[in-house]
Amino acid sequence: MTDYVKMWENLGMDLKNHDALCQVLPTAFGDVYLSQQNRPQAMAFWDFVVSEIHGIRPSELIEAQKKGQKVFGTFCVYVPDEIVIAANGIVTGLCGGSQFWVPGGEKVLPKSTCPLIKASVGARLDRTCPFFRIADMYVGETTCDGKKKAWEILGQDVPMHIMDLPQMKRSKDIRKWTEEIADFAKVVEEFTGNKISAESLGQAIKTINNKRRALARMYEARKAENIPISGKDALLVMQIAFFDDPVRCAKTVNDLADELEKRIADGVSVFPKGTKRILLTGTPLAIPNWKLHHIIETSGAAVVCEEMCTGTRYFENLVDESKNTLEEQFEAISQRYMKTNCACFTPNAGRIDDIIRLAKEYKADGVIDASLKFCCLYDTEKYKVNAALKEAGIPVLSLETDYADADAEQLKTRIEAFIEMLG
Repeated sequence: MTDYVKMWENLGMDLKNHDALCQVLPTAFGDVYLSQQNRPQAMAFWDFVVSEIHGIRPSELIEAQKKGQKVFGTFCVYVPDEIVIAANGIVTGLCGGSQFWVPGGEKVLPKSTCPLIKASVGARLDRTCPFFRIADMYVGETTCDGKKKAWEILGQDVPMHIMDLPQMKRSKDIRKWTEEIADFAKVVEEFTGNKISAESLGQAIKTINNKRRALARMYEARKAENIPISGKDALLVMQIAFFDDPVRCAKTVNDLADELEKRIADGVSVFPKGTKRILLTGTPLAIPNWKLHHIIETSGAAVVCEEMCTGTRYFENLVDESKNTLEEQFEAISQRYMKTNCACFTPNAGRIDDIIRLAKEYKADGVIDASLKFCCLYDTEKYKVNAALKEAGIPVLSLETDYADADAEQLKTRIEAFIEMLG
């Protein structure tokens, strides 16, 4: 492993606390991932990335900054990567998925804030995440009240741009989101010093669409009767996709999809025949939050799909590549992103339709609807999701959890009972 200590020192990180995090992660990754049997060989790439998760990509970002590029840190799938890339900027995800960061967030946030927000704030304030140290600008959005107030804290010492996401999906709301995208483009142009043209935005749209197509290929393989990849491995690919270079991401995922398609043709599966198939829905699972997948897949079932931001919401629907003016391209981007069905919208029948559609497409035997504690949006929406699934004849289990392992045994007991009921 390359020695990144000097880089971390230059970023002003708390090396003592960061060392504590680095000591925990390899053990957790080994227990969850390296204990698996018959994994696709292509997963070696993602294993390597995790082994140097705070080194290899951060060092690439720093080198790009030395050449004049700006790095934009984002927290949500609604922020359009295409705009940043069109201005020769770089996008990196900033979501926090570790309990390690939660206490740092609780220094300035109520304990009744969702762990994802607390972890993100803690990762920045405690100086233990290089991505938060590297980003030249943070880009937030108004998907929930907790995030809106967190942006005020994070924006105290780093430039912060906030995109005002409409809470409904009427025609005027889509027009409003188009205006937000156009305004964001102006901010990015000014911050990078680079003009966005129809040509550069058109190429950026194709670049991100190609990444989406690659991820869709991986998910398509998970529909097979003989499941060629574990849900845990697919989740890891999705989590790293938020941080990786989009061109490289498309290539590595396509290479993985090639292997998965061959496995399907050869009858190779990572699960025994007859293993129950689970669709997981709810709040996103930011890296390194692997708890639910691990419990499900060590309890006799397989996760075959995630209706989540770290799942289908990230790659479904492409931006129309045929538009030739900036105004048309901004509108096409708006149309694509507004098709994503987050629980922040009202009414939100689209998400329920997605869950039922995906459950059928992936031949799920049951659905687990999981929300993070204090995420009132997804927790409240469980009522309608459960009612719709029961009406459709699809078994469903509702769960609430956080990043800590204290509830792991309780979750395992409930999940095992649900899987047994499916049998």
